[in-house]
Amino acid sequence: MNLGYNSCANRCYYACFQAAIAALLREGIRPRGQWSHAFVQAQLVGVLINQHKRYDPQRRRVLSDNQTRRDQADYRAELVTATQAGRALRRSRLFVTAVRQRGGVAQ
Repeated sequence: MNLGYNSCANRCYYACFQAAIAALLREGIRPRGQWSHAFVQAQLVGVLINQHKRYDPQRRRVLSDNQTRRDQADYRAELVTATQAGRALRRSRLFVTAVRQRGGVAQ
């Protein structure tokens, strides 16, 4: 049993979540209240990917896929596997790099 993979999944999701917030802020998109997970995902996909074409459509599922893995890590008895953590890490690196290249995350 390796809880490190659970931690990896959690950190991957939050790295992408924070990068998505940075990308939204760069485009002038802000919530009326809190930065909820649903708001961030909806605005990222609906506005920045689908409408404005700021990011590759292949990035549509990064937040939702990583959130599924984080939910598994944080709230379920089933541990995240090395393969699942590796996939989350690859998705996260690609996503954060894409946001950085558009100037949405401080270097």
